[in-house]
Amino acid sequence: MPLKEKFRAQATRLGFNLLGVTSPEPPSHIDVYQDWLEAGRHAGMAYLAAERAIQRRANPKSILPSCRSIIVTGTNYAPELKLDVSQPAEFQVAAYALGQDYHDVLVDRMQALVDFLLAEAGSPIEYRIYTDTGPILERELAQRAGLGWIGKNSCLIHPRQGSYLLLGEILVDLDLRPDPAFMSDQCGSCTRCIEACPTGCILPDRTLDAGRCISYLTIEEKAGLPEKLREAIGNWLFGCDICQQVCPWNIRFATPSADAAFRPRVILDPPQLEHFLRLQPGTWRTELKSSPLERTRRRGLVRNASVVAGNTARADLVDILAKLLSQNEDPILREHAAWALGQIGGLNPLQALETAQHGEQHRDVQKAILRALMTARSLS
Repeated sequence: MPLKEKFRAQATRLGFNLLGVTSPEPPSHIDVYQDWLEAGRHAGMAYLAAERAIQRRANPKSILPSCRSIIVTGTNYAPELKLDVSQPAEFQVAAYALGQDYHDVLVDRMQALVDFLLAEAGSPIEYRIYTDTGPILERELAQRAGLGWIGKNSCLIHPRQGSYLLLGEILVDLDLRPDPAFMSDQCGSCTRCIEACPTGCILPDRTLDAGRCISYLTIEEKAGLPEKLREAIGNWLFGCDICQQVCPWNIRFATPSADAAFRPRVILDPPQLEHFLRLQPGTWRTELKSSPLERTRRRGLVRNASVVAGNTARADLVDILAKLLSQNEDPILREHAAWALGQIGGLNPLQALETAQHGEQHRDVQKAILRALMTARSLS
């Protein structure tokens, strides 16, 4: 069996659903990426605009000068479809984040794939492994390796598996026969993802305005969330899958992953919003160890939980939110708790806001309380 076919069979055994090979030629979409940066669509992710990072994305050989082939893998993480819509979840988490951190899972598997390749080649090999971490345009590489096309929502879509795919890349100094690129755009005239996005972050050139994307806001944004976008976040605690949930290719072809690594952790099955509002500084990591939810840290999780509580009018969480407003040391968490109380409305939230108003010293939180009082009174 040729080396590449042996390699593909081993990839399947290791849990990869797709594998393709492309050359290390400079990406043709680098100009789109640079225009995206120049327009400031990367929001607070300044590291993306670093000169060295741009240079490396513009030429994979600047990462590994000896690179002769790039292996691209795709791993299905599609969630189980919730059939009982009469009992909606307290909150939602992006499907990729329900289980273990995919960075750890996929890097270990790709290393095992490289070890197999080393054994088969019988000689040392130079290589680099990435999965959503390195300075490469991975979706273009995946398209060039034949794994699918880049959809209007910027996700890579495979015609028989949909877009719930985690991509990984291995740059190697071996000559492997490239696979045919996926040339057809099968989105056609469909605009469901664009129409479904609550914040309107999907742009005409198949990129996103990160500063308006729910995934960016709930994960990457470290400060307060823009008040004008909070209602649009709905019940998303971490990340967002809306544009994938409505995609016809997922509705028709995506099948739930059987991979144990992506099964929901105990803390998320069933999801309980109160738990995230009560996260404590010294212990919050305990149940989230090796979970993608660690990325946004305690502040982000409590902040997001407050927004979800406000959007879902959780009157049963008023006491917890009132305690956050009156006792938490972080003004950002106090400000979001005030907003949530205002959204819930009613006598108890009004009392909590009025009590906090007298003792609050931080100017931004004072303003937030005043706005929340106006909202709560309008709902009473």
